[in-house]
Amino acid sequence: MLYDIMMIFISIAVGTAAGYFLRKMISQKKVKSSEAFSARIIEEARKESENIKKESILQAKDYLLKAKTEFERDTRERKADLDSLEKRIRSKEENIDKRLDSLVQKESSLEGREKTLANRESLIGEKHSKLDQIIEEQRQKLEKISGITSEEAKNYLIQSMEAEAKRESGSMLRKIEEETKRDAEKKSREILAYAVQRYAGDFVAENAVSVVSLPSDEMKGRIIGREGRNIRAIEAATGIDLIIDDTPEAVVLSSFDPIRREVAKISLERLISDGRIHPGRVEDIVKKVKVEVDNIIRETGERTSFDAGVHDLHPEIINLLGKLKFRTSFSQNVLQHSIEVAHLTAIIATELGMNVKEAKRAGLLHDIGKALDHKVEGTHAAIGANCATRFGEPDRIVQAIATHHDDGRMNTLLGVLVQTADTLSAARPGARREMLETYVKRLEELENIANSFSGVDRSYAIQAGREIRILVENDKISDNDAVVLCRDIIKKIESELTYPGQIKVTVIRETRVSDFAK
Repeated sequence: MLYDIMMIFISIAVGTAAGYFLRKMISQKKVKSSEAFSARIIEEARKESENIKKESILQAKDYLLKAKTEFERDTRERKADLDSLEKRIRSKEENIDKRLDSLVQKESSLEGREKTLANRESLIGEKHSKLDQIIEEQRQKLEKISGITSEEAKNYLIQSMEAEAKRESGSMLRKIEEETKRDAEKKSREILAYAVQRYAGDFVAENAVSVVSLPSDEMKGRIIGREGRNIRAIEAATGIDLIIDDTPEAVVLSSFDPIRREVAKISLERLISDGRIHPGRVEDIVKKVKVEVDNIIRETGERTSFDAGVHDLHPEIINLLGKLKFRTSFSQNVLQHSIEVAHLTAIIATELGMNVKEAKRAGLLHDIGKALDHKVEGTHAAIGANCATRFGEPDRIVQAIATHHDDGRMNTLLGVLVQTADTLSAARPGARREMLETYVKRLEELENIANSFSGVDRSYAIQAGREIRILVENDKISDNDAVVLCRDIIKKIESELTYPGQIKVTVIRETRVSDFAK
């Protein structure tokens, strides 16, 4: 065992020594080979560096050569530019010198001209003063010769110019009117004629006074009653005046309220037919008749609204329409007139392409204020507009009602349609009647207005006062003055007269030449 251990140690020692010598030999060989390799690398690097140095020297020489060439070229170009600039500067200096010489010469010539102009100005000033003096002398001579001063002559000239301007304005106005009438009048005539032809209403002949027929004159005593108690009971219950006079077999009912008059008329007729006339019976009959008349008013308004095709009316407006049945204007029944205006407005609106339902509604309601004008202050147009506003009618309908009697300055197109239809309905033959005294008085006032103007020879009111023809003096009124005169007469008629519909004013100026054959 010990031997084995010793052998192991010996083998280890021998192996270690052998390895040491072997590693030493190998390392010596590697050192020699690395030294030879490094020497070879150094030599190659030295050769390469020399090549790079030669190439860089060549490149530097080429760059220097190029830079020198470019510098010489730039130098030549700049020298050429400087030479041309120098030439231009020299030429400019020469021009400046020449201009200075010319300016010096001009200054000397201007001094001479200024002296000449000063002399001329002094001469002109002297001439102006002489001319002013001559003009003043001539003005004084003209004033002496003409006998008027310059101010008077100026005023005369202004007046003549104003007269000429008026003549020219009248001529232009006449031309404009003729051009407008050629187109507008023809079309309006066609539309209105077509509307009247399509609607043919019956002539109306209503009376404003209610008359009750009696079976005999003995009935008058029974109506009066003992000590007049029956007639007092009738007047107290109905609010009307009962007139019993010498008219045979008739009594007259008088009241400003047509509905009261209608209630009184029906009540009196029933009392007469019944024969029992006393205060208690009078009160019972009047109460029943009032209820019946209210029903008639409501049914009439509803039937009118349905027949006219105007729906969705407020119940109060329907009642006002029914009350128009008992209202007359110039003996024309207002309800029939309103229905007629509604149809005419609808026809004209159809021709013009407007809203037919709106036009018919405005035409039917245009005189609604006449149902209240005896109770409320104001014109029936304003009263009707307020009622329409209060009961929810559209603004366009209210505006048409309020302006259907205006002159059109602030009117709408719908209002103009209603105004036209209203005039057609009122002006057609047989539609309205007036008392003879009122009729004659209006014709006289119409002619007096025309005769009040200077230059009017004669005037004639014709066509029941719907037209007035005025003959003017030929030597005082020219054609252009006739146009202005016509407008002045129209304005005066509108401001001073009250009349239904419209009045046509025609001014006639004619020239007559006569001589004798001998």
